[in-house]
Amino acid sequence: MKYPFLLFILFWLLACTGSIEEAPKPNIIFIMSDDHAEKAISSYGNEMLNTPNIDRIAREGVRFKNSFVTNSICAPSRAVMLTGLYSHLNGLRDNRDRFDGDQITFPKLLQQAGYQTGLIGKWHLKTTPTGFDYWNILIGQGDYYNPRMIAMGDTSLHIGYTTDLITDFALGFLEERETDRPFCLLYHHKAPHRNWMPPPRYFGLLQDVDLPLPDNFYDDYSGRTAAKEQDMRIDDMFLALDLKIHPEHHKSPSGSGGGPSNFSDERAWACVFQIALLSGIGYDLFDNIPSSTVFVTS
Repeated sequence: MKYPFLLFILFWLLACTGSIEEAPKPNIIFIMSDDHAEKAISSYGNEMLNTPNIDRIAREGVRFKNSFVTNSICAPSRAVMLTGLYSHLNGLRDNRDRFDGDQITFPKLLQQAGYQTGLIGKWHLKTTPTGFDYWNILIGQGDYYNPRMIAMGDTSLHIGYTTDLITDFALGFLEERETDRPFCLLYHHKAPHRNWMPPPRYFGLLQDVDLPLPDNFYDDYSGRTAAKEQDMRIDDMFLALDLKIHPEHHKSPSGSGGGPSNFSDERAWACVFQIALLSGIGYDLFDNIPSSTVFVTS
């Protein structure tokens, strides 16, 4: 035998394998913000805004300077993240498709490895979540104020701002989790998805701030056909719903807004900004309503 010493080492390593302690499994918290542009994060150099908590993650972790996404649309991006597959392979190409929950996802693999898995917040995949020991999700896109959410099949109507509520529910999962098991939590926000609705406490945050127009605000897109034909400029936004301009202060909605032709500024303003109907009870968003109040619906 040419290499008896190496063979001895191999047998010794194999014999010792059973006595080596298994490395602890890391806990995982996946935080997802929706339609969040790089330029809307101050750690990427935007001096017009401040995102201190995100900046701390960047500072104490890794900040990607050159990264790409498989599909940046809302629902397809989640399907890609869950499956690790291109959109044409996981079956969810755009927001019109339904997610096939029977396929393999990484939370299911973590469950098999002994993890406790949770999902809190926006799902928007049109099917019931699978692979999670606990889930509490918004219905569809969800609302910024007083959202209905489905927790393990039961629907409840919650009073408060959706970002705050999702955070509270995520903290609740962490506080009540099984401490003898590793966990994976998918913590999905609706914000800052269009139409960019702040919590009432921030309504006047920028009232006295002069925000300069970008240098290319009046760009005519000369020589750039694709850019000229796109439907995501300020001029394409709905003045009331997107830009928060009261219907009395403009004559008609601008652009297409990427939405239906029969869109009503007045109806949108009244529905989203002023009045919410909770089991037949109307209230003003500026009133101080306890965030712990919950209305359960059938």
